[in-house]
Amino acid sequence: MDGSVRLDEVVMRFGDFTAIEKTSLAIGSGEFFSFLGPSGCGKTTLLNIVSGFLVPSEGQVYIGDEPMAGVPVNRRPTAMIFQNLALFPLMTVFENIEFGLEVRGVDKRKRREVSERLLALVALEGSGPKMVTELSGGQKQRVAIARALAVEPRVLLLDEPLSALDLKLRQHMRTELKSIQRKTGITFIYITHDQGEALNMSDRVAVMSAGRIQQVADPMTLYRQPATGFVAAFVGENNRLQARVIDCEGERVRLDGGALGELAGRASGSERLSNGEAAVLFVRPEHLRPVEPQASGPKLEGEIEAVHFEGAWVMLETRLVASGEKLRVQLGHELSRSQADTLSVGQRLVFGFDPADAVVLPDDGSPVVDEETGEVVEGRPAAAGGAHV
Repeated sequence: MDGSVRLDEVVMRFGDFTAIEKTSLAIGSGEFFSFLGPSGCGKTTLLNIVSGFLVPSEGQVYIGDEPMAGVPVNRRPTAMIFQNLALFPLMTVFENIEFGLEVRGVDKRKRREVSERLLALVALEGSGPKMVTELSGGQKQRVAIARALAVEPRVLLLDEPLSALDLKLRQHMRTELKSIQRKTGITFIYITHDQGEALNMSDRVAVMSAGRIQQVADPMTLYRQPATGFVAAFVGENNRLQARVIDCEGERVRLDGGALGELAGRASGSERLSNGEAAVLFVRPEHLRPVEPQASGPKLEGEIEAVHFEGAWVMLETRLVASGEKLRVQLGHELSRSQADTLSVGQRLVFGFDPADAVVLPDDGSPVVDEETGEVVEGRPAAAGGAHV
């Protein structure tokens, strides 16, 4: 069965507020596709449009080659797993999984065959007679997945289903979800604000901001070649330095960093950079390393404000001496134990980076993202004319 999903110039308005700008998007049958973005960016609204809970103000949704206009929620070839799971607490596991089949008139013997097969798929054999209240958080999550799969959807919609779980269980369930998706071959459309979930599980990810899709790509491309300043700041951790373009030679860009001196990086995104143009250089904490002051290449001198030991690496919170801007530096295998022991607050170090590891993008007014929460704290979305991907 064709589980592809296509959004054709979809717009969603609530009164005077436009929640989803004009968006066209194609999701392949059998793909694990995620929408990633901060709270309020429109990702759950798009999921509800696909499911039928919301009717778009403009545009059309297709599942396979079938237009979904006028098709109610219960007639669409989709199933949804909500953030709170919405299991029936007074029912057994069997009854929860079989509920949708019973509503459709499937006989009891067939329902039981399906629920037992799905319990084996989600590694909960023998749990059918238990009450839902007897299960752990991870087990409830698996029951919700089995219940959704019981009605044989072509598309499974998941609205932040792991957000209520603790870290270890969340990490385990990522692996479980990916495994189940691969075994069933069903199209998964996943909503999350957690970039770790999106990058870990997805074939492709759409990064959203303020009702617009900023970029759609596989996880590695998103991380290494962000198309906009918002994507660079939101996906992974990045240091953001204002600069102005001196000149470009191929992908290599030389920059005037003002008080920081001359900097360099590689162009990313589709927009061509012009000499004299305002730009932003993004360099990730793991790409910075201590160097001698006389070393060649771009350098940044910072004063350590905090040292965080995180097991496999040390994270330094520093402030640039020349400009006062914050700079986060992650040091791992290149730092010996003796060197790690000497790091202290107030110490000044010079950090260098390979220009090939730093991304340069036009200063397009993309929102600034809080380093700790991942939420938008200031700025505006890039003024693109809607997404067509």
